[in-house]
Amino acid sequence: MGIYHPRQTVLVTCRGKAQVLGREQEKDDIITITSHTPLSHEPFMYGISLGKTRFSSKIITASKVFAVNFIPTSMQEAALYCGRNSGEHVDKFSQAGLEKEECEKIDCPRIGGALGHLECEVVEQVDTGDHILFIAKVAHSQQQKEDKRLFHMGGDKFTTTKE
Repeated sequence: MGIYHPRQTVLVTCRGKAQVLGREQEKDDIITITSHTPLSHEPFMYGISLGKTRFSSKIITASKVFAVNFIPTSMQEAALYCGRNSGEHVDKFSQAGLEKEECEKIDCPRIGGALGHLECEVVEQVDTGDHILFIAKVAHSQQQKEDKRLFHMGGDKFTTTKE
């Protein structure tokens, strides 16, 4: 466990055109991350950091939108699956058993059963070495329910918040 753990685990969803096996296709994808943060209250801005080689990074770079889905502890297995597998050749929604819903303000899926979500429009990308920091304006946010949230401790270890 690093000094910066535990960190809240979220599932970032995205949709866009991607080259898959030499053909352009529209793909929906999910990536598990712990590198995310609010950046501003007015306007409401949020940031996520993704590895440059990740399939989701390519989709978000092209589409300029993503949704941050805050998840309960019951989605731990889905978070592990989405963090270990590339969406380039699989449908992570179906493989991880997650319900797909449409966002309100952006052309992007969100996760049904999430505690809440942020619908984000990218305003800037910052090269930070092997990662890209996507800085986004929040177009819409919604909290659906209260529950224990999932926090990553490192490796395959997770914890949650107290009631």
